[in-house]
Amino acid sequence: MKLNKITINSKEALADHIKSGKASYYYSSATSTVIPYDKIESYLSHLDGDDLFWVNLSTMPEEMELDDSGVLTISGPVTWQSAKQYCRSKGRDIMTSPTEELASVLSGLATSATGERCFGFGTLRDQVEQIEYCSDKGEFILLNSSREIEESEALRRYRETYSRYIDFKNAPFPRMLNETDQLIGTEGQLGVVTQAKIRTTTFDERTFIFIKLPRWEQEMIAHLEVFEKVQSFRDRIFSCELLDFNSMKNLPEQEKVTSEGDIIFLEVKTKSFEAIYDELLSSLIHIREEDIFEVSASRCNQLRMNVPRYTFEMNLKMGVVKKGTDVQVSVQDFPTLLEFYREWTRLGIDYNLFGHFGDGHLHFNFLPTAVQVDQCQEKLVELYDFISELGGSPFAEHGIGLIKQKFITNFWEEAQYNFFSELKRKMDPKNIFFPLGFLSLKRTNS
Repeated sequence: MKLNKITINSKEALADHIKSGKASYYYSSATSTVIPYDKIESYLSHLDGDDLFWVNLSTMPEEMELDDSGVLTISGPVTWQSAKQYCRSKGRDIMTSPTEELASVLSGLATSATGERCFGFGTLRDQVEQIEYCSDKGEFILLNSSREIEESEALRRYRETYSRYIDFKNAPFPRMLNETDQLIGTEGQLGVVTQAKIRTTTFDERTFIFIKLPRWEQEMIAHLEVFEKVQSFRDRIFSCELLDFNSMKNLPEQEKVTSEGDIIFLEVKTKSFEAIYDELLSSLIHIREEDIFEVSASRCNQLRMNVPRYTFEMNLKMGVVKKGTDVQVSVQDFPTLLEFYREWTRLGIDYNLFGHFGDGHLHFNFLPTAVQVDQCQEKLVELYDFISELGGSPFAEHGIGLIKQKFITNFWEEAQYNFFSELKRKMDPKNIFFPLGFLSLKRTNS
């Protein structure tokens, strides 16, 4: 398969390219962890098929506008960082905060990104009011969250299988309830998102509370105490995140907040701090008062962004594709997941663990050498079989892309394949939008 890399600078040029009928993958920030951008030519070179266009939208025109009701309109490759700064300049705040703030918001819609603030504000798809996208005919179409998708028997059966994942950040397959859901989490396989209207919230001053704990591999009782008790405080806590010892040990000394053990940090409303302290922090039996402290917002943000960047750099240095997890399990199954990960720490392969602790959604990252990659792959197969048995979600934040397709079909039934085929026939009959994506996967008898 030959790759043709092009850059598109306007909506008119985008529409013209789409109308040409050329099979294409569209991207802007190139920050996805499930698309191997740095190795894409070698990754796809062995595949048969027609030419594929790799279309860069990062220079499309950008625009932001905030209306009187607090709805933010975003056009083009605006980043989460820019959206956050713009909203705060007007006394508002975005409710979704992916760790990689240089990713684009519209790309985040395509993968249904969630981030740490999902703990307090819920999922991104529920914050979207309207989406504009460019269709297979090169037309710009509006979808509204107030309208449901046209009913069909395939959709009805699909929704029945989705119901078991209703409390998860993302299911193993996209939610399909409102019109906007068709472009959220479908990874650009039904059209290219060009604009979105997203609800914001009033900007409240925040306090970042850090809690020092032992290393989770050695003792988890304090971690689980925080996990269980924090569930009742989602109305006052925006985020509840874990950074383990291995996530921080190789960071520059000036960025570390501790040189031993793990950290759980809470992002809370400053005006709720005293209540959080009295009702939650002071009730923790397994954590000493001197191990609870405040860190500035800027230092916390730097820390949480640099840990995944360090992980990426380590993989790049070793010349390997990321071998990490993105699974979420129910509150009752979270201790079981931690025990599963603890077994991995005995393999003799470098690793770290970080992420959205309060949601039962963590990222365990192997940091293998080239000779350890196959072993890591075997362990990931075991994990996804295990998560399927638990009824968890395998990819709760970062999507499926190309890297994780081999794991997803164990979570699908006939209902998924049937509805995906219906969607493609309806919205992309020539299969020109990311034709290698998961909507085009075929069911096998294995």
